[in-house]
Amino acid sequence: MKLPGHWIVSPWRRSLVAALAGALPMFAFPAPALWWFAYVALVPWILLVRSAPTGKRAAYDGWFGGLGFMVAVHHWLLPSLHVFIFVLAALLGALWAPWGLLVHRFLAGRASAGRIAAGLVVLPSGWLMVELVRSWQGLGGPWGMIGSSQWQVAPALRLASVGGVWLLSFLVVAVNVAVAVLIAVRESRLPAVAGLVATAAVTSAAWVWSPRPEADGRVRIAVVQPGVVDGAGSAEKRFALEEALTRRLAGQDVDLVVWGESSVGYDLAGRPDLAKRLASLSRATGADLLVNVDARRSDQPGIYKSSVLVGPDGPTGDRYDKMRLVPFGEYIPARSLLGWATSVGKAAGEDRRRGSKQVVMDVGHGLRIGPMVCFETAFPDMSRHLARDGAQLLVAQSSTSSFQHSWAPKQHASIAALRAAETGRPMVHATLTGVSAVYGPSGERVGSWLGTGASTSAVYDVPLARGVTPYVRFGDWPVHAAVVVLVILGAVEGVGLFRRRRSAPPPLVPPVRTVHGSPVRPGR
Repeated sequence: MKLPGHWIVSPWRRSLVAALAGALPMFAFPAPALWWFAYVALVPWILLVRSAPTGKRAAYDGWFGGLGFMVAVHHWLLPSLHVFIFVLAALLGALWAPWGLLVHRFLAGRASAGRIAAGLVVLPSGWLMVELVRSWQGLGGPWGMIGSSQWQVAPALRLASVGGVWLLSFLVVAVNVAVAVLIAVRESRLPAVAGLVATAAVTSAAWVWSPRPEADGRVRIAVVQPGVVDGAGSAEKRFALEEALTRRLAGQDVDLVVWGESSVGYDLAGRPDLAKRLASLSRATGADLLVNVDARRSDQPGIYKSSVLVGPDGPTGDRYDKMRLVPFGEYIPARSLLGWATSVGKAAGEDRRRGSKQVVMDVGHGLRIGPMVCFETAFPDMSRHLARDGAQLLVAQSSTSSFQHSWAPKQHASIAALRAAETGRPMVHATLTGVSAVYGPSGERVGSWLGTGASTSAVYDVPLARGVTPYVRFGDWPVHAAVVVLVILGAVEGVGLFRRRRSAPPPLVPPVRTVHGSPVRPGR
């Protein structure tokens, strides 16, 4: 495949093409949800980097492709961050510069079969390192990991139970590399075909031999989604609407009622009247309520976002304070330096406070739940730890009302399917304004989504499961394996460089002529 080299000879044009190529994977995520596109979406980017005339240019292609990827996958943040999103994308896009070097190193020119075979392992490993670094909370978290585009594919969900979203990302990138080789490196197609066959074999083996969650009863979970409530006194109006929607659940034999993020805008210790109304709802429904309080605490300084369990006698004392906050949305990193972001977008005027530990709550009926708040569902380690601590049901309380008419609500709802499949535990994703969704222990959808236009309460019969998935047991082993691959690569490259230097002939030193006993330098 020949690229239009006469057009992209300009560095700026080439950078634009790289950014556009890096943006293509966005179509594999919801709302379009073209999951199959993920397996070829990186091919144009890989082919462009492969064609770079130098390693330096390949690094730039990787950088600008990363910029395009970050902007595309996070484009719904534009109303909040404005031009600042391009600054962040440029900084995070630089993480793909080393990946561009690796692509050029293993695929450029007439690559040998051995180099191609190594690239099928090294390039996905390099991609995982990029996802690992950018998954750090301070850099925005693991939103838009390419493996998460496979949330609705049953074989992929089975793979997630083995190696988490990391294994999915590795295999998706490996398939893209193999397809790029089939297109551009005709001499070395055999390793590419072998890579595709190996991917199919791994998927089939996981489907056949990976342990399935064992059924362990069912529970009835109610989700209350009030929808958008604006205007003066919106917190009081929202509470009254949630109260009315919850009363409809009386007599439906529910085991737990879940409200969305920021569903209560007041500290319950400072508003005993609201605590009494919630206790009355618990008695009316015969179930505990899990609400989410977004307010300044009366017992501690600062504003917290907290999952609070309320029973028939009021708050039970079970409380989880959100640990991982959204950069700029809930706090500003290095506020003394970046505080100006509040003047160009909807950045946090005051930093929220963080919780210190995860909590598993007993909600009656023998049910133990592990709460998470919004952004935290993107982190696979949080749900894994809750499953290891004995949670039978994962519960996420979320709100994406700032991005109501974007792709964000559906993208957020889709993540819960992966967390359920990874842990073998069902997950309830309850939102304030949609999309709310429920998934079974294999990541299968339970019931219908509550879209962004819905203002209602809904009851779901959720299957429970017991047992431990390989991912919960062994953790992020694909990441560890990728680190080993790259360490081995570094060692091999280092040894090769050392040998080349030792075997190089000594530099030629011209003889020194003398005139009357004095040396004369050459050229004189």
